[in-house]
Amino acid sequence: MSSRFFAAGESSSESSSEEEELYSEEEKEQKSEDGSQDDSDDSDEEEASSDEEDGGKTGISKFLKDQASSEGESSDDDTPKLVKSAKNKRLEELDGVIKLIDNAVKINDWSSISTEFDKLNRQVVKIAAADKAPKQYIKTVSDLEDFMNETIAKQKVSTKKMNATNAKGLNAMKQKIKRNNREYTTEIEKYKEDKFDYMMSDEEEDMVPAEKPSSKRDIYVLETPGEDDQGFSTVGRGGRTLQYTPESIFAHLRTITESRGKKNTDRTEQIRIMERLFAVAVTPYQRIRVLLTLISTRFDLTTGSSVTFMSQEQWKSADQELGTLFEVLEDNRNIVVVENAEAWDDDEKPPQPAPGEKLKVPGSLVSIVERLDDELTRSLQHIDPHTAEYIERLSDEQALYNKVVRAMLYVEELQKDAKLEVPQENANRIVMRRVEHIYFKPSQVVNILEENAWTSVPLQFDSKITPRGTAQDIATLVQILCTYLFENSADIIRGRAYLCQVYFCALHDQYYRARDMLLMSHLQETIGNFDISTQILFNRTLVQVGLCAFRAGLVYESQNTLLEICGSGRQKELLAQGVMIQRYSQVTPEQERLERQRQLPFHMHINLELLECVFLTCSMLLEIPLLAQTGSSPDIKKRVISKNYRRLLEFHERQIFTGPPENTRDHIMQASRALAAGEWKKAVELINSIKIWELMAQSDKIKTMLSEQIQEEGLRTYLFTYAPFYDTLAVSTLAAMFEISERKVAAVVSKMISHEELAAALDQVNSAIIFRKGVELSRLQSLALTLSDKASGLIEANERTLEQRTQGTANAFERQGGRGGRGGGRGGARGGMRSDRGGPRTRGGQQFGGGALGGAIKA
Repeated sequence: MSSRFFAAGESSSESSSEEEELYSEEEKEQKSEDGSQDDSDDSDEEEASSDEEDGGKTGISKFLKDQASSEGESSDDDTPKLVKSAKNKRLEELDGVIKLIDNAVKINDWSSISTEFDKLNRQVVKIAAADKAPKQYIKTVSDLEDFMNETIAKQKVSTKKMNATNAKGLNAMKQKIKRNNREYTTEIEKYKEDKFDYMMSDEEEDMVPAEKPSSKRDIYVLETPGEDDQGFSTVGRGGRTLQYTPESIFAHLRTITESRGKKNTDRTEQIRIMERLFAVAVTPYQRIRVLLTLISTRFDLTTGSSVTFMSQEQWKSADQELGTLFEVLEDNRNIVVVENAEAWDDDEKPPQPAPGEKLKVPGSLVSIVERLDDELTRSLQHIDPHTAEYIERLSDEQALYNKVVRAMLYVEELQKDAKLEVPQENANRIVMRRVEHIYFKPSQVVNILEENAWTSVPLQFDSKITPRGTAQDIATLVQILCTYLFENSADIIRGRAYLCQVYFCALHDQYYRARDMLLMSHLQETIGNFDISTQILFNRTLVQVGLCAFRAGLVYESQNTLLEICGSGRQKELLAQGVMIQRYSQVTPEQERLERQRQLPFHMHINLELLECVFLTCSMLLEIPLLAQTGSSPDIKKRVISKNYRRLLEFHERQIFTGPPENTRDHIMQASRALAAGEWKKAVELINSIKIWELMAQSDKIKTMLSEQIQEEGLRTYLFTYAPFYDTLAVSTLAAMFEISERKVAAVVSKMISHEELAAALDQVNSAIIFRKGVELSRLQSLALTLSDKASGLIEANERTLEQRTQGTANAFERQGGRGGRGGGRGGARGGMRSDRGGPRTRGGQQFGGGALGGAIKA
């Protein structure tokens, strides 16, 4: 094509087309100055296409003729040229997209329809910005809506379901078409009245589509003082002042809702706008809608940002707004917030419910309360617990508990109306939250929580599950809430409720009830199938039951219960009270992040030092008598109760110099050595000097119980150690030695005799213990017996290995009826041992009998 400015002798048609093209370029330049990114992209494409037509020339060379162009001018003049305007080009692109949509409709490809529909809307925005929406676009969106409704109707009755991709595209198109066709309702109705006449008519009425929400932020323009507190008024795109009126509330809410989740959204500005909208709201319905959106937007401040938890200021604002929402709902019983309500799309007028029905607003108060609870927990996880800020933040738990109780009352109120179809899961979730706030607290603290919570609830409201009177007895309150969850929930919530009740019983010294409930639940068999948070709750409950058994003086039961947790060396990790960072661990950053999210706030922690002290003390009271028993009787099979305790004791005994005890572990190790040596008073002194006992309730009672236990175990240790040196021993002597009653000494000795731990008899007439003397073994004889046992075990292991290697052919070389095999008598004896003797083989093959000493022992 020749240059536009320097060409000569061009036809009038060419000049007119060039003028039209020039006009279109001027239009594009004007639009690019207005800041439209899409138009600037189109102008770049058109310039690129014109550059290609001019042979790739740019700059001034584009407007100058060169030799090649002058030579080809004669040939160009012979062929007619067709120059298209920008509008015609866009219409052609629009027709191309419409054709692709028609092809996708024929094959029912909703994924492609959704993609091309987005392209179609982008093209229409460019055309409608200068003129108006074309008729072929109206035809396409109207036909698409009809086809969509037809497809949905077919899917409801069809047994063959769509694939996942197609169904996802269909669901996306439902929302897109519903939102998009609302702007062109008038034109679509005209098209549906008479499709042929609408498409053939030349006259087109002006149609102004609804204003799209501006992607740019609002700007502030200085106006006359009095418009605003600071003399500023918010001005939107186009220089029009934004008006906050009751009529515009729903339009502003729709704009804010549609911008949720998008990038570069100023949520702080949205919160400020909604606060102003709430100030101008008139009807209860408007206030409820604004409050629901405002609370959700506050939660969005921490979503997708580097902030890990909600600030205290925003949390308190959301809490106050939730309280206001409850007040509005309680004052207007004809409006309810339920999850299964349909969204109202008309921004001009509020919905009008049918007579006798309640106005449903979509939303979930239970989810809002749960999110508030999670945000408070997350903030407590990140605040240093040893600062005043943690205490201040923890004081917000009372306000949260008030909202939990009010949400529970509201759900109960909704469940009374069967027409609302409120799921039972909502009630279970909110009751579970209430249980989780009280199960780990002492009764005195829960009493304060309950009193303040019911004070904030209006007197006309009461709970059917937990009436106001039940708040006086906390044990009854916990039992009622947990029983409700047992009857109405399943799986995880039921298991968590069961564990919470067991924890509460163990915390309040009801050991036998807590133990029986835990055993009857059989949760220890299926806890591996639950989620990690429930497994953490199970570990906490198990530890609390063990501590309860210790406070009740049941040392053996306490040690058995705590062994699984304390014996693993991973108490912090199992109780979610800290992250164990190992040097060569294979933990990914994502797993570590999830582990930190599961950590419990500091006020819910179980004191790990106290836990270790209780476990080691119980292990000492069980292990020291056992060590004395195995030391005096080598023939008794050695067994270990606590490997951790044994390892610590051996390490302490290997130390050359032992200084005064510095920590809890040193106190217990030195008390163990004193108890083993018979110095029970020193052991009592060392154990009672541990300061950690002061953290337990009734610490004096605990110390008295420990003194009695040490006296009893000291008596058992003394009898195990020195029984071989006595023929008779007076009960009164033992009573004076250990400062306990003779009746207690007789009870301990009788128990040891009945369990066959002590070879003696109790002479009740003379109040004496008569020891039965057997054959006393010397050190050499004891070692010989030990060696014979080991040799027997080695022979058995060798013969089992031989049978496995030969696969039952060990006697294959034995001759019939005589000695066989290599070596004569030796081989025959080895091969035919069992058949020659005609009886069962004795334990260990050639058992060492021990001669006369062995016979005396057997007798």
